[in-house]
Amino acid sequence: MLALREWGNPTAPTLLLIHGLTESAAAWPDAVARWSSRYHVLAVDLRGHGMSPRWDDHSLARAPQTLQEDLERVISSLPEPPVVVAHSLGGLMSLRVGVARSDLVRALVLEDVARPTGHWGPAPWFVEHQERFLDAFVADGGAAERERMRRETSWSDAEIEEWARCKEQVDRRFIREGTYLGEADLVSAINQLTIPALYLAPRHGDMAPDPSEVTNPLVRLVLIDGVGHCVRRDAPETYHGLVDPFIEEASEPLGQALVGDHEAR
Repeated sequence: MLALREWGNPTAPTLLLIHGLTESAAAWPDAVARWSSRYHVLAVDLRGHGMSPRWDDHSLARAPQTLQEDLERVISSLPEPPVVVAHSLGGLMSLRVGVARSDLVRALVLEDVARPTGHWGPAPWFVEHQERFLDAFVADGGAAERERMRRETSWSDAEIEEWARCKEQVDRRFIREGTYLGEADLVSAINQLTIPALYLAPRHGDMAPDPSEVTNPLVRLVLIDGVGHCVRRDAPETYHGLVDPFIEEASEPLGQALVGDHEAR
């Protein structure tokens, strides 16, 4: 079973937070501080991250299915369907769970979802980049990377510290052998959703879907200027100005379905 962290009142509506590649359940400090007074907040460590199980031959041979099944087991164990808030790799797997098991998920908040390439193995350039990136957290405990992020970003100190700490817990076997994410088309999956979803992405990112191709009336796609891959850290007020009302409405008992028109900002 995947490792979970927990905050807030267990009787409140549940939010499940799912991180991206090389992060962990600890990588949401500012969001947790904001949401834990109103919600039962759970955050998961994906396989090979944080305190969750490492990868083995069998799980790596079917990595996309393993990640999806891991999440389905976690969500099935909860007393009620949560609102799932997810980033990048976690967003892709949450989207697939939302399509395959809509009964498990109340609504989705998706932040710059990882886009499947269709390649049958990790691209060599990607592996090399990730290995160098993770190596930077070994020699000095990531001190230089922390300082770089303080110079180059507007992220809070809490976010930078947890972002850096996560890197020491990554199972590099997944980076080297398991980052094939399957062939399923991202836009097709979005248009198959039968639950409400809010999808945020940088306007000029390389993974966002073309708004003209997103035809599902249950999905609100918002493209945001001036942000990178992690919208919630680059522009927290913009992120929460969009996400918090969506979560509040989605969490209302017997509330009406959230239907938003496609929007770009």
